[in-house]
Amino acid sequence: MSPNAHITSHRKPRRPATQSWVVRTGVAGGVLSTLAVAGTASATTAEKPTEATAEMPAFNAELSASIAQSAVATQQTAVDYQVRAQVEDALDQAKADAKKAKEEAERKAEAERKAKEKREAEEARASRDSERGSLGTKSTADSSSSSTATGSSAALVNFLRAQVGKAYVMGSTGPSSYDCSGLVMAAYSQIGIDLPRVSQDQSTAGTQVSTSNLKVGDILYWGPAGSAYHVAVYVGGGKFIGAQNPSTGIVERSMSYSPPTGAVRVM
Repeated sequence: MSPNAHITSHRKPRRPATQSWVVRTGVAGGVLSTLAVAGTASATTAEKPTEATAEMPAFNAELSASIAQSAVATQQTAVDYQVRAQVEDALDQAKADAKKAKEEAERKAEAERKAKEKREAEEARASRDSERGSLGTKSTADSSSSSTATGSSAALVNFLRAQVGKAYVMGSTGPSSYDCSGLVMAAYSQIGIDLPRVSQDQSTAGTQVSTSNLKVGDILYWGPAGSAYHVAVYVGGGKFIGAQNPSTGIVERSMSYSPPTGAVRVM
């Protein structure tokens, strides 16, 4: 027996070689597993930016399409507002034009009304003046009548009265229709007196006489002498016969109906 056999040994018991190898293999395997997980995580982390980068084009395309649609909608809205504004401006202009036209028509109607009233007042005043002149002066013409007309005067009056009721036609000289100067010319041709064709010349064809001193057969005219626009023949009794207008035709009227401007004597 060894002298040291009773001394307790402080050495750790030696593990079997197989157990030690298993431990070392497990540790190594754990480390490797840890490294593998870490590598996998790292690889996954490294791959994420690539995946994000790969998805960016699709995201950008959708965003671009949305922006484009929004721009088109905005532009269409702007166009709609512009068209609406133009339509409203056109309506406002049309209303303004209609109002202006209405006001102009009303002003014109008022002017015509006043002109008519003035013309009627002047005609009434001229008629009163003519009547006062007739009362103040004993006119040979007023004292004569168609019944006392003799010779050429009677023939002239008889012809004129035979034409009363026929039509007024501009430029006509008979026998079925006349204008004013055509009737006067035709009447005087019955007694052998040739007169100019138109009223302007007929108003200066004879001797100027006062309308307050008329005789049967005197030519009455309306308007300035030499520029007269209408003529007729005095037939006595304060009356005349003339081709008045297309509405009335050939008529016999009182002098007060339309007082003449002047008169000429050709007989």
